[in-house]
Amino acid sequence: MVADPTYTFVGFDQLAGWNSDNHAAALAVFRKSCATLPGPVWAEICGLAVRSPDARGFFEHMFQPVLISDGTPMLFTGYFEPELTGSRIPDAVYRYPIYAMPAGMPQDRPWLTRQQIEQTGALLGRGLEIAWLADPADAFFLQVQGSGRISLPDGKVIRVGYAGKNGHSYASIGAELVARGHFTAGQVSADVIRTWLRDHPEQGTKLFWTNPSYVFFRELSDVPADQGPLGAMNRSVTPLRSIAVDPLFVPLGAPVWIETAGVDPMNRLMIAQDIGSAIKGAQRADIFFGTGADAGQQAGQIRDTGRMVVLLPVRLANNLRPATVDTNP
Repeated sequence: MVADPTYTFVGFDQLAGWNSDNHAAALAVFRKSCATLPGPVWAEICGLAVRSPDARGFFEHMFQPVLISDGTPMLFTGYFEPELTGSRIPDAVYRYPIYAMPAGMPQDRPWLTRQQIEQTGALLGRGLEIAWLADPADAFFLQVQGSGRISLPDGKVIRVGYAGKNGHSYASIGAELVARGHFTAGQVSADVIRTWLRDHPEQGTKLFWTNPSYVFFRELSDVPADQGPLGAMNRSVTPLRSIAVDPLFVPLGAPVWIETAGVDPMNRLMIAQDIGSAIKGAQRADIFFGTGADAGQQAGQIRDTGRMVVLLPVRLANNLRPATVDTNP
C-alpha cells in the first residue's frame, strides 16, 4: 500500500539550476492553463501572471516549492505525439481501428477488457471507428501516448486525442516482457518492444492483451498544426515544458520543478498540464517531447530517477504547515 504523502518545504536556492532556467518560457505555458484553474487563489495568481514583467520574480513571490512524497522512488518517462498513416475506410492494409468513446459506457466500474474488445469485435459496426491503421503496434502505442496525427490517403491529416478509457488499470507490456525473461529492465524501450513485436507477430496480440486498459479517442482536427496536442486541461501541451502527473498529488496547472538524473540531465520548470493512465504516484511524471519520430526517439529513451518539486501557491502551501510538513529535508 502506498503511504500517505508527506510535504517538505524547500527553498528556491535548493532547486538545482533554478537561476539559469528560462522562467519566461515556463510563464508563457502557465498562462495557457490559467482560464481553467479553479478558485480565488489561482484567479489572483493568474491575474498577476498576465501582468508580471519579471517571470522569475513572479514564481518566487507567489509560490512555495514543496517536495511531495508517498514513499515510492521518482520515475520520469517521456511521451510524444506520433505521426501515423491511416484510412477512414478499412481495407487489406488498414485493418486496426481506433475508436471513439462508446455511448452509455459505465463510468463507475471497469468495462470490457482490451482482450474482450479486440477478440470479440465488441465495438465493430457501431460507427465508432475514427480511423484504421496498418500496424497493430501503432494502434497500441497511440493509446499509450494518448494523442496523434494520422495522415490519410487523400493527403488530409486528422488529429486525435484522449477521450476516456475502459476503467481497467494500465499494465506495461515492457514489464511483461521482462517478467517473461526476454529482456532485463534496463534493456526495455519503445524501439526494443517494437522490434520484438515485429519479430513475433503471432505472440504480439496476446502480449497486448496483458494490458487490460483500453483508450478511446476524440477527433481534434481544429487544433492548429503548429500547436501541441490537447492535454487533460484541454490546452495544447508544449514540448519540454509540459508534463503529465498524478492529479491525486499534483494540482493540474501547477508549476513543477524537475531534476532528472539520466544520461542527459534536465533541470527546468514545467507545468502540470496532463495526466496518463500509467502516471501514478507523488513522484511520477511523463515529460512531453513534441510531435513526430524524433520526439518519439527522445521520449522512448527516458526512464530516469531524480526528483520533482511542486510550486504551490503560498496561501495554499501554508495550509499544509500545521500538521503535514516535514521541516527537516
